[in-house]
Parts: sequence; structure tokens; C-alpha cells
Amino acid sequence: MDLQQKVMNAFIGKVVRKDLAFLVKGGQPVPTYVLEYLLGQYCASDDEEIINEGLEKVKQVIQNNYVHRAEAESVKGIIRENGKHRIIDKVTVVLNEKNDEYQATFANLGLTGVPIGTDYVRKNPKLLSGNGVWCIVTIGYISGESVKVRWEIQTLKPIQISNIDLKEYIDQRKNFTTEEWIDFLMHTVGLNPEAMNRREKFITLARLLPHVENNFNFMELGPKGTGKSHVFQELSPYGVLVSGGDVTSARLFVKIQGNKEILGLVGYWDVVAWDEFEQQKGRNVDAVLIDTMQNYLANKSFNRGKGT
Repeated sequence: MDLQQKVMNAFIGKVVRKDLAFLVKGGQPVPTYVLEYLLGQYCASDDEEIINEGLEKVKQVIQNNYVHRAEAESVKGIIRENGKHRIIDKVTVVLNEKNDEYQATFANLGLTGVPIGTDYVRKNPKLLSGNGVWCIVTIGYISGESVKVRWEIQTLKPIQISNIDLKEYIDQRKNFTTEEWIDFLMHTVGLNPEAMNRREKFITLARLLPHVENNFNFMELGPKGTGKSHVFQELSPYGVLVSGGDVTSARLFVKIQGNKEILGLVGYWDVVAWDEFEQQKGRNVDAVLIDTMQNYLANKSFNRGKGT
């Protein structure tokens, strides 16, 4: 039995063909895990007919519901005309203490200050991280006079798997040889194991370590186009990739604004990766960042502002 058949038998209903994600993606700036979430709903099968039908549905969902920034105004028009519309967008939430309510901002749609129910925020605290979470949202429009806010969030579902039965994966592991399991992991990352030697596979696996090991830190040096940031950008909704070396101690750890202390990326994300972090000309490395970072890497905690 070949590896593909083994995987299909072991994880029925959880398998997504990686080539379909690239087929659907085209030039869309959507993370691969968003597409795989949709493919998992419509194409988790090895029946070609079901896959083709599911593929069309996913394409329709992306076409009709994914918001392009250039088309934001026309999407707002659709919401107004129909009363409501389902969209896929990156949502960030802040607490407006003056109004005593949480308010959402939509990255591509360009809406800000949209009230959002407390329950959504309780269940998904990463919405408050300042970096946004990809969600499928139904937005309604309230017409009439003397309405303070026209937009309302009717339903919101973050695109991430909320619960995983690890025991199932551990139990199924015995049906695979070590080589097969490594190849299976390569497929999961979205790479073709047939084009890689054993060392290259292990280098790729090493990039997964921060996702499973607490306080695991590493630096990878290498030329462009060798897949260094691929895993951190495309694989998991629990990690964040910070591009272009745009890192300060305020953004990473704690931002002090008046009497308020706003928690940075490290507080919200399981994995924080920096891409292209070479020192930019004419800009010194933040000394506070270095000190806080050393403390954090050594002790798993940092002190900035009033507390640890």
C-alpha cells in the first residue's frame, strides 16, 4: 500500500490534497491554512468527483466572500443592499473602555469600530493580539435614522482548528514506518519529499520545533528562496511572521502608553518568527530589546513596565 492510501485510511475526513490549495490560491494573498480549512470542509475525500465539486465550492467561497482591498467599497455596497453578507477577512479587536464594548477592525474591508460580542472575544483571545485573526464573518447592515453604528457582526468563526485529539495521531503512528512518517510530515508542510534528501527533510522538521517545544529558540541563516519562512507564514494560525525586521521591544513585549501597558506579540502567539532581521543602515538595535530578549530566552519571563 502506498503512503497516500495509508494516510487516507488512517486519517479519513482530515486529509487535504496540498496541490489543491495552490490551485485555488493563484495570486490571492490568503494564507494557505485558510484555504486548507475550506478544502477540509468541502474536499476531504479521495473521490475525484467529490473533490472537483468541493473545489468549485471553495473557489466560489473565495470569489464571493474573500475581501480584496480594492473592492472593499463594492463589498460594503453588497452588505447594504442585501442587509447582510458573509466575508473572509482578518479581524483585530480592541476594548473601547469609554463605551464599555469590544470593537472590531477589518483589515481588507477597512471597517473600524464595529461592535463585537464579548463571547466571541472570550472564546478567541487572539483577536486582541493586535495582529489579527483570519475569520469567516457575517456582517449585517442597519438602515434607518439616528443609528450610531451601521454595521453589526452577526456570526464570527475564526479559521483555526479548535480541538485536536492527539491520542488519535499517536495511535495511528504505529501504522507507519519512520521514513513514511517523515514523508507524511513533509507533505503536511506542503513540500514534496521525493525532491528532498534526508538532511533537507530534517532541516524542514527543525522549523517545526518551536511549534511543539516550549521556549525553543533558534536562528536560521541561508540564502533567499530556501523556505526559511514558509512554515511560519503558511502552516499555522498559532504563529506570526514579522517581516522586514520591524521589531521593537514595545511591539514584541509590552507597549507603555500613558498608564496603560499593552501586551505585545509574545503574549499572544505561540510562535513569533522574524524574517530578514539584518540591521538596517542608520538604525541602531534597540538596547532595551536586547536586554529584555536575553532575559526572556533564559528565564521564560520578562520584566517591563510595572510587573513581570
